[in-house]
Amino acid sequence: MFLLDGKPLSPDVAFTATNADGETIQYPANWLRLSTPEERAAIGITEVPDPAPYDQRFYWGYDADGTLLPKDHAQLVEQWVSQTRYTANTLLTPTDWIIIREADNGKPADPLIKQWREDIRLATGTKNDAIEATTSTDELAAYITGPDYPAWPADPYAPVPAEI
Repeated sequence: MFLLDGKPLSPDVAFTATNADGETIQYPANWLRLSTPEERAAIGITEVPDPAPYDQRFYWGYDADGTLLPKDHAQLVEQWVSQTRYTANTLLTPTDWIIIREADNGKPADPLIKQWREDIRLATGTKNDAIEATTSTDELAAYITGPDYPAWPADPYAPVPAEI
């Protein structure tokens, strides 16, 4: 990342700089890519490493000391519990008609579908319990990004991917 007077410069965007005589000089968009490190240093441009990436779902960014600023844990718990319920609903919706048909005219629903739907509901409860059991944003982020949260019971009639 290039900095001029403490402000970041984008590589393909024109910019202006003030020289030693106080004159403002406009540089073309490709200047940073074509210039040498010596030419950049001559007008006060420094190159610094990009800031470390962070998960914007859980953190606001870094403070001046380089410490991650976590978002409010209680709000995140509420958001992720809601998101988990939404995901479960999205998984269950395509088979709702089977359950409604059973209630309407008595045609029995496939037991595999009924068991899968129950597994989805149980998985939702387990995930929400784990989310609500977290005590910090770091702990919540570790659970959500870990292997357990994204795993859902497989649809018994989902096509199996072909082996390559």
